[in-house]
Amino acid sequence: MGTIVEEYKDMFQDLLSKSRKQTTITPENVFQESNKDTLALIEKMVKDLLLPNSEIRHQENLKELLERVKEGQKALILMEHYSNLDLPQLVLMLKESGETGKEIADRLVAIAGMKLNEDDPVVCAFAESYSRVVIYPSRSLASITDPEQHKEEEARSRKINLASMRAFDTLRKEGKIFLVFPSGTRYRPGHPETKRGVREIDSYIRLSDVMVLISVNGNCLRIPENSSSQGMLGDIVAKDRIVLDVSPVYSCHGFREEAQEKNPGAEDPKQVSVDHVMNLLAEMHETNEKGRI
Repeated sequence: MGTIVEEYKDMFQDLLSKSRKQTTITPENVFQESNKDTLALIEKMVKDLLLPNSEIRHQENLKELLERVKEGQKALILMEHYSNLDLPQLVLMLKESGETGKEIADRLVAIAGMKLNEDDPVVCAFAESYSRVVIYPSRSLASITDPEQHKEEEARSRKINLASMRAFDTLRKEGKIFLVFPSGTRYRPGHPETKRGVREIDSYIRLSDVMVLISVNGNCLRIPENSSSQGMLGDIVAKDRIVLDVSPVYSCHGFREEAQEKNPGAEDPKQVSVDHVMNLLAEMHETNEKGRI
């Protein structure tokens, strides 16, 4: 198959026509609810790409997570990240898995970098299909080399991220479940640094009561080999069997303590917690790849 734009050209035209076009992020619009009009288009594409034997394993752990949320606990999902279809696949598969899955899908809010909104109107239209709180990632700020621009963007990033944390707190009190990709970016073959967890993820764990990890096996939107672009529009679509596996429900406090106990005297306790997440996800991924195809 070809690139996502080549294979679904008509869908992207419809997507743009139905987009809200919120391509500039401010402290006032960091929370963006799902655009149901564009969501229907994305889900039609995902259904076309998912092979029939795709599945979510250990769904009983999702049921327990939902029960904890209904008891008033603050929940977090940390998920592997291979493509910009990871979230669409999860949401669709949750909806098709039964009542528990549907309810979790309805409560789900993703943490998303503002690049998805600001870099390309097509990507923005794609991203807005899903409820999300938009943040200004530290990686984006670090990439700015001009001193004056860096100073301006640093002030902007503080305002946006403060508003994002307020939205994060408010929405969780309403029973929303947050999804975060701990690597902060898609994994790119040949670039092992893209599989390292971002230390800021520890803050989300610290501010939560319970969490699950979700590994992702299979990929319906693949980064081309030797690609210099990091954008999704040049990625190659492929039909695949997607296997999502859900870990047991972890106490966030206990998880962080366990990570520290395994690495006494570590210089960066935050990175230790996130490394523990990535190690567990890697183990889950390896286990679930066996016999997948």
